[in-house]
Amino acid sequence: MSCEKYQKKNLETQTQEKNRIECTENGCSGTYTGPEFINGQDIAHQFSNKMSGNVGDKLKELYREKNYKKVDFSSIKMTTQGMGSGKVVYYLFIPFTSVNSKCEAYTSFDHVGGWNHAPALNKRKRELEGVTLEGHTLDISKITKTPEGLQEFWIQWKNKKTQSDCK
Repeated sequence: MSCEKYQKKNLETQTQEKNRIECTENGCSGTYTGPEFINGQDIAHQFSNKMSGNVGDKLKELYREKNYKKVDFSSIKMTTQGMGSGKVVYYLFIPFTSVNSKCEAYTSFDHVGGWNHAPALNKRKRELEGVTLEGHTLDISKITKTPEGLQEFWIQWKNKKTQSDCK
């Protein structure tokens, strides 16, 4: 392997390690370290997308194992140190709490938010119409904000495919 290819592979590995998300039966946590924006793209905020996908996957996995959980909105931790410096450290912890039965569990998770602007919650709710079980609604957190200007609403619901027997 050439020196240049080795350096590129080593940089990719370091980036993956710095931006890793770990999930356990108690929740998911991870950190993004890097630029907020590249070519006008909100790169740092895309970490919320990645985290949401991992949380939803873990909730489904736990559900299949009969370990029924949902996200504990009141204990979410979110920090964005260094915002505006060109290198932000964005930390997220999305904790789970146990529920008594499979039909109290939630198996899908998402967010809506952004830096220094009000999240388009109504638009996101319209986009998610039809994803919940019939007769159920989206469970939406209070807005979570960091001092540096990131604002997020967290959203969970009963996945109509995974929890079809909970009608």
